[in-house]
Parts: sequence; structure tokens; C-alpha cells
Amino acid sequence: MSPIRARATVVGTAFAAALTLAAPVPAAAAPVPAAPVTVEEARLDRAVPQEILRRSGFDGVAPRFAEALAGAGSHREAERAVARHAAALWERAVDRAQGRGPACGDLSRDDDRPLYWARLGMTRELSRWEPEFTLGADQRARLLDRLERASRGQDSLRLPAGKKVKRILMTGFDPFTLDLDIRRSNPSGATALALDGTWIRTADGPARIETAVFPVRWQDFADGTVERTLRAQLPKADVFTTVSQGRVGRIDIERTNGAWRGGYPDNANVSRTETVPVRDPASQPQWTTTTLPYAAITAATTGRFPVYDNTSVTEIPAGGTAPVNRPGGPTPGSTARAGGGGDYLSNEIAYRATLLRDRLGLTTPGGHVHTPVLQFGPGNTTEVTDPEFVRNRLDIVAQVREIIRVSAENTD
Repeated sequence: MSPIRARATVVGTAFAAALTLAAPVPAAAAPVPAAPVTVEEARLDRAVPQEILRRSGFDGVAPRFAEALAGAGSHREAERAVARHAAALWERAVDRAQGRGPACGDLSRDDDRPLYWARLGMTRELSRWEPEFTLGADQRARLLDRLERASRGQDSLRLPAGKKVKRILMTGFDPFTLDLDIRRSNPSGATALALDGTWIRTADGPARIETAVFPVRWQDFADGTVERTLRAQLPKADVFTTVSQGRVGRIDIERTNGAWRGGYPDNANVSRTETVPVRDPASQPQWTTTTLPYAAITAATTGRFPVYDNTSVTEIPAGGTAPVNRPGGPTPGSTARAGGGGDYLSNEIAYRATLLRDRLGLTTPGGHVHTPVLQFGPGNTTEVTDPEFVRNRLDIVAQVREIIRVSAENTD
């Protein structure tokens, strides 16, 4: 009906009503449709992820989050629900890995996979959620970003103040190459969960470890997720280590990192072959180097897996056109084609973290550690876990913790 409230004659009122009915009615803002399921989320419905969630007690995470979203009557309420449930997921995964809380299910506590699959369950619920209020595409994207960061520990890094404690920053990764074997776990992610918020005793006194986990996706790195997470933390840290899964049967301290993406598909089945994209590419170096005390680490670290100081790279020599393997490191003026840690996201996180260190003008000891490939027991091609698999993961976690301790003891 017409909103005209002034007094009018019957004829005037009828005329005004006719004008109102004839005028076009503004269309209500169309809600943004739910986002399509991602490649990672599409793997969720397979038997192995569902078994991992069920056997860890994390199968209720996504349904409870969906209920919270359904109860959100505004964007602000949705923000609160996302922040609360995402942070709770990270805290629950850390508590589980460190032996706190009830032991739900029979999957070993050291397992990093429940966090990965539960997070994907949450992102899928958020992506396909259709609220009663209008939710713009940018708003949904920001909610997804908040979910990712909080559920990875990226926005809860709390390095303590004070001169009598050392502060250690460590990062890990999600499982990857899941289309080759969807059962895969990543020992770097398991290490991050096992060490987050823990204290270790060094010869120089106590040291606090704070950790976060990163996705295996090229685009997230191009969007600056590493720099956004570490920029405020590196100036506070006494040591930092980026950690990922590397070669079979060995641990490598990677000496040199290269500014090159080699194109191997990520968890979204996306390939990137290009120079590592960074801000200020005009001043971008081809190589960055570790400042971890690699000699002390290789000499002092003990355990099942041998620890190597890996100096090899692949380069295009100055004036050349073809890649050349260099066991002793890059030559002057060369172009990177692989760092010691390869040309995948392991190399890239090391490159980005050490480049950020250098651009901030820091001398903080830091660099990359490659763990052994986490293997199942002989003959296990179908089961999601076995005693050898658990033993391998626990031993890797223990050795990385020891590397971090040695690193902390060998810093000024």
C-alpha cells in the first residue's frame, strides 16, 4: 500500500494508490548462492576420511558447526560462531595430541589427520550455508579465511615476553598427495600439534614453542598467508623452523631455498610453474639461506633417522639455459630451479620465511627441516593406521623436538 499519510479526498487517495501500484517495485538484494564444493572437500565423503573422523571422535565437529551457523541471525553472529568453533577445533586437536581431554575413539592421539578432515567438514558447511539474511561473496570469503586461520593456530601464536625465556616458532603442513593415498598423514603437522604451547628445557634455560599449520595450496601462498602469519612473530622469536615432510628415511636441514615453483599439483589439484610470487619482485633474490645452526644440529641430534646438512640445489647458471644440479649450492648469478628442499611448497615456505627475515633486517636463526616420509608398516595398503605407522610418527616428532632444542641451545 502507498505510504502516503496526508489527508486527501477519496479521489486523491485512489489516484495516489493507482500511482503506487503502477510504479516499479525495487527488487530485494539477491543472496549470494552457496559456493561449490572444493576439490579437497569433495574427498571428505570417501571411506577413509569418514573412518578417521569416526575413530578420533571428530565426526561431530562439522555437524555442530552447521547447527551454530543455522542459529546465526546476522553476519555478526556468524562471525562469532566461526571464530569460536574454529579456535575450538585447533585447541581440541592440540589437547588431543598432548594427552589432554578424553580419549575419544581408538585412533592414536598423535594423529594429525582428524584436524585436517574436520576442518574441511567445517569449510564445506560454511561454503554451502544459505543464511536467512543476505551474505555477500566477500563476507563469506572473510568468514572462510577466519575459519582457516583460527583452526590452523595462525592467529593464536603467543610468544612470551621476558629475557629469561627463549621463544621458538615452528610451522607444519596439512597432509598432501591424497589422490595417491588418501590415508596419508603429515608428520610436520603432527609435530606442530604435539609441540604447540609446550616448554622445553635447554642448557640456557626454558624455551617456549608456538606452532601453526599451513595448507598445501599454491594460491594461499601467493595470497601471502605465510607473511601475514609470521610478520609480527619473527621479530619476537629467538629461533624459527619451518618443517615439512621430505625424503624417505632421513631428516634434512635445508641450507638454501630457491625462488621457483616447479608445478607439482597441490591439494586443490592446481599446478604452478613460475617464480615464487612475492611483494617487491624487483628486489627478489633467487636464493635465501638458512641461519639454523646446521653443524650443531647434525652433530648433536640423535634418533632413528640420520640428520643431514643438505647443500644441494638445482640452478640455471649465469649465462646458461639448462638446469644443472649443484651439490655444493648455487653459483653466483644463477637462476633458481630448486632449493635444497625442492621446488614445492616445502621450499616455498622456507624461502618466504627466510626472505621475510631478511627484509625485516633480522638475524634470527631460522630455516627449514625436512622430516622423513611417514610410512605405514610393511604390507599395509588399506588400513588407516598400524603400530609401525604410529611408531614412525612418534619418532619423527621426537627428533624434530630435539632439533628445535639443539637450535635453541646454539643461539645467542
